[in-house]
Amino acid sequence: MKKIFLLIVAILTACAPQTFTAPTASSSSLSPQPRVAATSTLLPKVGSGLWISLAVPDQLQTIAKSWGLPLASDASSASIIFDVSSSTVHGPSSTWIYALVAPFPTVTDGVTLDDLKSAWHGSPSPPTPLPLGEGGRGEVRPLWMAESTLSAFTALWGAPADGVVKTAPADQLLDEAWKDLPAWGIVPFESLDPKWKVLTVDGQSPIRKDFDATKYPLQITFALQTSVRATGLSPLPANMDLPASNRDASKLTTLIMTGTTSLVNGIAYQMEVKGIDYPAQDIGDELRQADILHVSNKTSFAPNCPPPNPSQRWPRCSDPKYIQLLVDIGVKVVELTGPHILDDGVGPFLYTLNLYKQNNMQTYGGGANLAEAQKPLLIENHGNKIAFIGCNAGEPPQPLATDYSPGANPCNYTQLAAEIGQARAQGYLPIVTFQYKEGYSPQVMPWQSVDFRKAADAGAVIVSGSQAHAPLQMEFYKDTFIHYGLGNFFYDQMGNQPPDPTNPSIPPQPAQRWEFIDRHVFYDRHYISTELLTAMLEDYARPRPMTPDERAAFLSSYFGYSGWLPLIPTPAPERTPTLYPMLEFKPLPTHTPLPRVTPTP
Repeated sequence: MKKIFLLIVAILTACAPQTFTAPTASSSSLSPQPRVAATSTLLPKVGSGLWISLAVPDQLQTIAKSWGLPLASDASSASIIFDVSSSTVHGPSSTWIYALVAPFPTVTDGVTLDDLKSAWHGSPSPPTPLPLGEGGRGEVRPLWMAESTLSAFTALWGAPADGVVKTAPADQLLDEAWKDLPAWGIVPFESLDPKWKVLTVDGQSPIRKDFDATKYPLQITFALQTSVRATGLSPLPANMDLPASNRDASKLTTLIMTGTTSLVNGIAYQMEVKGIDYPAQDIGDELRQADILHVSNKTSFAPNCPPPNPSQRWPRCSDPKYIQLLVDIGVKVVELTGPHILDDGVGPFLYTLNLYKQNNMQTYGGGANLAEAQKPLLIENHGNKIAFIGCNAGEPPQPLATDYSPGANPCNYTQLAAEIGQARAQGYLPIVTFQYKEGYSPQVMPWQSVDFRKAADAGAVIVSGSQAHAPLQMEFYKDTFIHYGLGNFFYDQMGNQPPDPTNPSIPPQPAQRWEFIDRHVFYDRHYISTELLTAMLEDYARPRPMTPDERAAFLSSYFGYSGWLPLIPTPAPERTPTLYPMLEFKPLPTHTPLPRVTPTP
C-alpha cells in the first residue's frame, strides 16, 4: 500500500503545474546571491525537452541552451518551460532589471510608473504624459525595445496599445532611437550604453548607488516551471542553474567629475565668514555618494597665505584648513593640470602634494617633477579599473614640470597616445582630462576638437575639459564621450553681476554660474552611462542644484550647442538680490591661528 500511495502522489504532483520564482529580495539592491544549485530540485523527467519563451532575455536564453536539453518547438509539447514567472515557489529563477532609457540628449529626467503604464495602454495622463516629444504635450512617441522585452512586459502589463511600441534587434535599438528623436525605450540593464540616458521610474534608477530594488517596478522574474506533460519526477541536473539577477551592486562604480576649483579670494572669504563647509551645503550629499570624486584644484595651499580679500585678484593661495572642505565631500582624486598651481611658489606646491597625501587623496596631471607629472593614476574599484591621465595645453606661460622642477604635465600627444594604449593593454579604462585654452563661448574651437579627439582615437573612454569657466558643448565621438568643458565648480565667479568697475569693457558672463557635474557609471569593467548633474553658483561660493525650469533650459541649450537639438539659448539667471552688491568686506586679521607659546620653565 505504501508504494502505491507514493506512486499516486508522484503522478498527481507531476501533473500539476509548478512555477519556480526567485525569493523576494531582502536588501536594497539586487546583488546576485550565489547561483542556486538545482541538484535537490525535483523536475519532470525530460520527455519532449525544454521550451524557452520569447520573453526570456538573450543572456538567460544562452544559459538555458548551454544545459544541453532537447529544445521543444512550443510550450504545449515541452516538459520544462522557461518563462515569465506567474507565482511564487522555491526553485531556479532569475530576476531581471530593466531600464527606461532615451537618447542621451533628452531633457526629461524621469516619470512615474502610472504614467509609463498609461502610455503603454495608449492613454497618457497629466501631469507627465509619456512618451511625448520634448517640445510639448500631445505628440505620443513610441517606446523602442527588443522583441523579448516586448513579450516580457506584455506578460506583466498586458498587450500595449496599437502604435505604442516599436521593436528592433537589440544591437540596432540605440541607432533606431537616435534616428527617431525624441524617443524612449526599455532595455535590460546589461544593454546599457553611454549614448542612452537612463530615466528614473518612481524616483529610482538602477545606475545609482542609492538604488532600492524593492521600490523599482521595472523588474521581471523568469523561472523554470513544469508542464502538464510531465511523466515523473527526477532531480534537476547539476549544470542547470541561473544567476539571481543581471545587476550586481558589487560590480558598480560611480565617478563624479567636476570643473574648476580654486579656494581663494571670494570663495575663501565666504568660507571664513560662513564656515569651511559652506560651499558644499547644497550638493555635498550627492557628491558623497560617489565611489570616486574628482576635483581639479587650480591653486595650492600655503601655511603663510594671507587672509582672503574678495576685491583682490592676488594672492592665489589657500589656507591649509580649507582642505577640510575636500575631505568632507569625499574627494579621492585631485587633478593638478591647473595654470595657478605655482602662483605662490614651488614651496607651497610641494607642501600641497604632501597635504593631499596626508588626507588620502591621489593626484595626477602634475607632480614634483616631469616623470611624476606624466604618470597615470591607476585605480581599481568594485572590479573596475580606471586610469586618469591629464595634461596642460593652456596659453603660455603655464606652470609646466621639467625633469628637475615641479608643475603640470605638458601635453605631448604622442606620449599621451602611448600612455592611453598602455593603460588599455593593462585592462584599464582611460579617462583623459585637459587644462586647455580658456574661453567663455559654449562652442569649441576647431583646434580644441582636434586635440581632444586625439585622446579618443588613442582609446580614451571619456575625455573631459577642466579648464572652462563656462560650460562647453559635448559629443560622442565614435565610442568616446567628450565633454569639452564642465564649467566652474568651487569658484567665485558670479558672471551675471555688473561688470568689474575697474574694467567696464568686460561684459557680464552669466555662464560662469552654470555648472555641469558629470557622474560616470562603470559596471563589470565597462563604461555604461553618464548622468549630467547641473548646478547654479550662489554667494560667490555655493553651487546649488538647478531648479527644474533652470535645468530644462540649460540642458536644452547645451544639447543645442552640441548639435543634437534645435538651439534655444539659455536665459541669463536672475541676479540674487541678497548678493548684489556682494557682502561688505571686513578685513580678516588672520585665518590660521598661531600656535600658543608655552613658556619654558
